[in-house]
Amino acid sequence: MVKLYSYFRSSAAYRVRIALNYKGVPYEYAAIHLLKDGGQQFSEAFRALNADALVPVLEDEAHLLTQSLAIVEYLEETAPDPPLMPRDVIERAYVRSIASAIACDIHPLNNLRVLRYLVRTLGVSDEQKNAWYRHWVEQGLAALEARLVAEDRSGRFALGDAVTMADVFVVPQIFNAQRMDCSLDEVPTLMRIFSHCMELPAFISAQPSSQPDAE
Repeated sequence: MVKLYSYFRSSAAYRVRIALNYKGVPYEYAAIHLLKDGGQQFSEAFRALNADALVPVLEDEAHLLTQSLAIVEYLEETAPDPPLMPRDVIERAYVRSIASAIACDIHPLNNLRVLRYLVRTLGVSDEQKNAWYRHWVEQGLAALEARLVAEDRSGRFALGDAVTMADVFVVPQIFNAQRMDCSLDEVPTLMRIFSHCMELPAFISAQPSSQPDAE
């Protein structure tokens, strides 16, 4: 059985939980609390697993995998059914580009370590920190919405009516945007995709409130 080092509110870990659930891969949940004890991710034991001190980490026998995008791709290759990637090469690139827009463009600006730096080092107020969060998330999601509309490939999900890796990345980002009171009125396509995903057991059971370390 694989072991997932996770934090219930981590959107990156959330992506991996969805993929594991969707593919029916059983896993052991190892909670790494990013706030308690000064941040358990900074412990010597966890840094031995990931020197970046970030979750998620997936342990599969002797192999340690980091970075949610790489982990989901690994799961796609090792547990291909049901698939999270389409067969067509152009559609595969499209799905990867949506996932990457979230993992590489939107999320990094609003990760916990960035928000901590804004407050602890630069001395911004909580109000300013939250304004930073909302600005970059709303701008990034608006750009993604415009692309989905222009490409006109979405149906119930980001690509037609089948769940793909794109949806796995969309849902945690929308979930966190809601938690941070971002304005989402201008992204109806993304909200429709989110609503359809949240009807599926794999997505429902992966949400933060369902995790063992949920508070």
